[in-house]
Amino acid sequence: MIGKEVAVLVQGFKMKGNYSVEFDLNDNGSALSSGVYYYKFEAGNFSDIKNMILVK
Repeated sequence: MIGKEVAVLVQGFKMKGNYSVEFDLNDNGSALSSGVYYYKFEAGNFSDIKNMILVK
């Protein structure tokens, strides 16, 4: 694990509500190799880290 940031999908303050963000592999995925990636959610005092498996 290198621990390198590869993309920031959303940054800044958002009003309360439902949002969706698409990570387009055609734009961003060509620079990423297959493997396990970790992503982090932060909202107020809440923070959670999950993983995703990218298979090309």
